[in-house]
Amino acid sequence: MPVVIRPWLVTVLVVLATVLVACEAEQPAWSDDFSDPDSGWEAQSDASAEVGYQGGVMRVLVLAPNRLAWASAGRTFSNFRLVVETTQVAGPDDNEYGVLVRMQDPEHFYRFSISGDGYYLVSKYSGGEWEMLSGDWAASDAIYTGNASNRLAVVCQGVTMTFFVNDVELVQVQDNGYSRGDVGLYVGTFFEPEVEVHFDDLSVEPL
Repeated sequence: MPVVIRPWLVTVLVVLATVLVACEAEQPAWSDDFSDPDSGWEAQSDASAEVGYQGGVMRVLVLAPNRLAWASAGRTFSNFRLVVETTQVAGPDDNEYGVLVRMQDPEHFYRFSISGDGYYLVSKYSGGEWEMLSGDWAASDAIYTGNASNRLAVVCQGVTMTFFVNDVELVQVQDNGYSRGDVGLYVGTFFEPEVEVHFDDLSVEPL
């Protein structure tokens, strides 16, 4: 029996295909210098951390030990290059701060971390479990230590993710867990609290 394709069905299929392509399309290039407190970042403060716009930067101050706090952009990217300027302002150098990428929700994301004493780490968080994708914390002379500024960059292309500090490639990893998601800026403490880091001049360029 011949298959009859009706005109209205063709129209429906074309519309559905267009919607699917639009859903998968990359967002345009985007940047934020944090001068506008209404630029859309999701930042929440409580007794353990202060997160929010302040004086043209995104300020994250963690007041409790063993705590992570972050701001998320509320946008979705899959293949992209992200660059952001970070400045440790106060607190012990035994800390961590950096970028979260391909965030599905607060329980699922990749984390690019550096520390005030010159170490870096790439990890994956999945439902309460951490997986170290780059091995243990490793030292790098490319990281400026103490109360200093560091430029962080992340390139996500398919399953491959490459991480840079101050234009020096630190590590490249591969993982197929999360293909797209939000981006975030975070600070964490270990045994000592009161770590403050400022983030500025963020840009995201789709690839």
